[in-house]
Amino acid sequence: MNMAGKPKVVVFCDHLLYPSETFIQAQASALREFEPVFAGSRRVPGLELPQEKVYLVNRGGPFAKFHELRFKIWGSAPALSKELEALKPILLHAHFGPNGLRVLPLARRLRLPLITTFHGSDIAITDWRYEKVYLGFRYYLAKKAKLRASSATFLAVSNFVQRKLLEQGFPEDRTFLAYTGVDTTKFRPASTEDRPIILFVGRLVGFKGPEFAIRAASEVQRELPDVELVLIGDGLLRRELEALARQSLRRFRFLGVQTHQEVSAWMNRASLLCMPSVTMPSGDAEGFGMVCAEAQAVGKPVVAFKSGGIAEIIRHDKTGFMAPERDWHSLARYLATLLKNREIRQRFGRAGREVIVREFNLDQCTRRLEGIYRRVSGTETAFNEENRW
Repeated sequence: MNMAGKPKVVVFCDHLLYPSETFIQAQASALREFEPVFAGSRRVPGLELPQEKVYLVNRGGPFAKFHELRFKIWGSAPALSKELEALKPILLHAHFGPNGLRVLPLARRLRLPLITTFHGSDIAITDWRYEKVYLGFRYYLAKKAKLRASSATFLAVSNFVQRKLLEQGFPEDRTFLAYTGVDTTKFRPASTEDRPIILFVGRLVGFKGPEFAIRAASEVQRELPDVELVLIGDGLLRRELEALARQSLRRFRFLGVQTHQEVSAWMNRASLLCMPSVTMPSGDAEGFGMVCAEAQAVGKPVVAFKSGGIAEIIRHDKTGFMAPERDWHSLARYLATLLKNREIRQRFGRAGREVIVREFNLDQCTRRLEGIYRRVSGTETAFNEENRW
């Protein structure tokens, strides 16, 4: 397709973009047939985006908070609407269920078809009594039916998320599986492993299960005292997790938030990844497990709980091991098995890389997404005609 003639897609996320949301940035950057522009309520410290492609409700100034509040309550953003309308986009793609609900009025005002991608918590959480959720998420849970009844198209990042959507009454004919995928050119084997390291990557929150990584590593260190647990990420539980680590571990490091490049380097440096995500009483669970896929892309085995969408990525006893949820004793046994046998780690790593390249690579997944874009926007015929000529 002619570069100058690429149709524009508005990628919407309320806050643009947190460090943990690299999957949104990567997917947009991988588009070939469409040109992405980013819209949101405000910018936040995090991922870099091209400034000329960012459109905001809150642009600073004395009335900035009023504009943002008006948008979030009534869906009214006149300045943003005018700017986006001038771009003549063909569709609006919102990430996360609450954002899909938030931009319904904007999509209608611009007369654009709406796609909403669900990533996990936005469909798994059904009972806020067990979660400290913000007011906007409570509003979303109460008004989710409004989004469900709209004409939007709904995408799920895993079969697990798709099942949750269908169980909650989302229309089967407009609810599709769309894996995000991993950039296998950036996440690739370049092992620098020189000592035994268990790596945990994720927000330090309940459903990510960092407590279980610490408890399992403690048991492993009784048998293998040279093993170190390295935790990348930050969150509300960090202080108590550091206290638990000081009580129970010999070797550990909390590195906080790291860049994508630093995460990839640590994956290559580590012996394996531990991903002990669990299902919470609220229903919250791992929607897909991008970190698990990235680790396998660099050729490292993964030990995880069989939870949420993780089972779609790991091939048990072939690319890693899966233990029953919250059974950190089994988790520890699997970690020790791999740490004691380099040959198994390497074999699992090669097999894991093959699975990601074959089934979850970013380029292939984005081509499928573009097919959905063409169908939803009605540009399928025009695109095929241009390619034919």
